[in-house]
Amino acid sequence: MARVIAIANQKGGSGKTTTTRSLASGLAERNRQVLMVDLDPQASLSEGCGVELHKLQLTTYHVLIGSAKLADTLVEVEERVALAPTNIHLAAAELQLVNMNRREDKLRNAIKPIRDNFDYVLIDCPPSFGLLTVNALSAADSVLIPMTCDYYTLLGVGLLLETVQEIQQEVNSDLKVEGILPTRFDGRTLHAREILQRAQSELGSRYRIFDTVVRESVRFKESPIVGQSILTYARTSDGARAYRSLAEEIDNAPTS
Repeated sequence: MARVIAIANQKGGSGKTTTTRSLASGLAERNRQVLMVDLDPQASLSEGCGVELHKLQLTTYHVLIGSAKLADTLVEVEERVALAPTNIHLAAAELQLVNMNRREDKLRNAIKPIRDNFDYVLIDCPPSFGLLTVNALSAADSVLIPMTCDYYTLLGVGLLLETVQEIQQEVNSDLKVEGILPTRFDGRTLHAREILQRAQSELGSRYRIFDTVVRESVRFKESPIVGQSILTYARTSDGARAYRSLAEEIDNAPTS
């Protein structure tokens, strides 16, 4: 049965989509079957996988409102990696879900029938705490938090962790924090080094701070243009090595 991991942070630009795409490829290199679920109406994950958004007939929008099965939306983007894509129509789901019964469980119920087909399900969340993110956290076994190494993002991580506790109390008591992933790290700046140290000292005793640190690189901006992950676009780059390391950390982690 797949491990379901939501990649979440309410701050835009923290590396959620890059982490979802790159981690999926890293796990696939380890012979894992991976499903990526695009739950962000901006659809950066889908577009970065080379999907033509305007041609999509079925998306995660249709899954959430109950007019399609998740299995019917899947697109294979590389060997051992499938994608449940989306487009801008997903933005309407927030409003439509409000009046639905058990609205927070729509994604969880959609994943159940195909969960045994994969080793991992990675959910790319939007940069907000609306019903889309609640659905992701309801469906997930754990949440992975990408954190850019700047002061305001560190504050935002604290707020996200409080939200996770609320979700644990009210929606998904089994939800765990997979870990906090430092991203877009620039070791040349004192500020980035200080924020990483502060995160490790303030949060490291309660939550896992991954040993992997993802450094800032232009390769992360280039690879979606050609519809590839950084692991195939720039196989020997520091970014590719970082996400292979993250995949190893997650794949070797105890599941209980």
